[in-house]
Amino acid sequence: MQQQIKDILQRSIDVKAQIIDNPELINTIEAVVEKIVAAFRNGNKVLFCGNGGSAADAQHLAAEFSGRFYSDRDPLPSEALHCNTSYITAVANDYGYDVVYSRIIKGTGKAGDVLIGLSTSGNSVNITNALQTAKDIGMITVGFTGEGGGKMKALCDYLVNIPSNDTPRIQESHITVGHIMCQLVEEKLF
Repeated sequence: MQQQIKDILQRSIDVKAQIIDNPELINTIEAVVEKIVAAFRNGNKVLFCGNGGSAADAQHLAAEFSGRFYSDRDPLPSEALHCNTSYITAVANDYGYDVVYSRIIKGTGKAGDVLIGLSTSGNSVNITNALQTAKDIGMITVGFTGEGGGKMKALCDYLVNIPSNDTPRIQESHITVGHIMCQLVEEKLF
């Protein structure tokens, strides 16, 4: 079992090493940091959405902005869109789960806001619908996904497509990249 533990850790390290060696992906991460900084400076917000483990990651990253990361500083306007369970369950029941995120974005999103949609496959319909609605409003769209990008690829201004098709390795890298973004945004603003 110890070798299996080591092998799993090595697979996670290998994915992160591929990110390090991918200048296009590093440039994308840098560009997203700049867009988030500009959004916050302009009085806009950063919204996150995902399903399952990606929803947990969305909530985690939103909390890093709205709470704090390293610095004791003012909060930044950011939230994960699934945290209002009454809203999610009502809209899913009345309209369908495919529109739970797009509907709230239509109601609260504005041009210049940033939407970060997380989907390891890139094909989650409620995430692609959210990204399309955000684009229609004039929001900046960012996708956190896996290697191919799925259907999200065409809907994202910036695609953080982790070079893997293994869901746990993708999610581990989403948090790593998300933490990098939170740190750099915080440093630039404060």
